[in-house]
Amino acid sequence: MKNKKITRKISQGMYVLTTNGGGCIVDAVSQISAGENPLISVAVMKSNYTNELMHNNNKFAISVLGHDVDPNIIKTFGFNSMRDINKFDNVEYKVECDLNIVNDSLGYMILEKVDTIENDTHTLFIGRLIEADLYKDEPAMTYNYYQEHKDEFIKVQTENNKTAWVCTVCGYVYYGDVLPDDFKCPMCGVSKELFERKSS
Repeated sequence: MKNKKITRKISQGMYVLTTNGGGCIVDAVSQISAGENPLISVAVMKSNYTNELMHNNNKFAISVLGHDVDPNIIKTFGFNSMRDINKFDNVEYKVECDLNIVNDSLGYMILEKVDTIENDTHTLFIGRLIEADLYKDEPAMTYNYYQEHKDEFIKVQTENNKTAWVCTVCGYVYYGDVLPDDFKCPMCGVSKELFERKSS
């Protein structure tokens, strides 16, 4: 038996990744070296439009989210694609080093891309820190905190008299009596095991 929920115990944060042309919510960010200009890695799902943008740009920014972040930021950057909307129309931001930075954050990092590593589902982008600032010295939102308070950040509403399956990671809703065996969330890519059944 494989219970993938154990992966939520891996300590990860919640961030807004931005680059020229777009951005998205990410959780797999790590510092992988030290020094004056440390290396930072971020994993981005290959099916995500931001992945394509990251391949086409040589700089990116990471805004660190806190516990009191406006839920609209998570909804905007987590559940939409820049193919469909301009996410920056919905949030306040400033520009640093020609990159958009989310105002409602604990701070930001600007990174120069130095390497990429491909795997079957994600690309690992590695950047060298070239600029950064800390706005508020408060606890950062962890992925575990997000999961525990997700209902506060994502108010999922389902249609009456329909069986709904809700993704426990991103809040995507699938309607149907049964989830197909090979079903994967079209928003975040997780398998059916991470969906919960809700009846109106």
